[in-house]
Amino acid sequence: MTQQVLPILPLAPVERIIRKAGADRVSESAGVELAGVLEDYGIEVSREAMVWAKHAGRTTVKDEDIRRAVERIKKG
Repeated sequence: MTQQVLPILPLAPVERIIRKAGADRVSESAGVELAGVLEDYGIEVSREAMVWAKHAGRTTVKDEDIRRAVERIKKG
């Protein structure tokens, strides 16, 4: 039997995101799946943002690092 690992993100806000996109109902498994996707993307953005902060000589990640990281990831 495969055990499902729950994501870090709370499911209620993730399910609200899906409903905000237009869904009337959201299964728990859909919320768990999106939470996992968002968590993976958040980690990817955070790692790239850390590179930007380090390049600027900082140990603190700032909002500008996050924005640059997202732009870099979008460009592929």
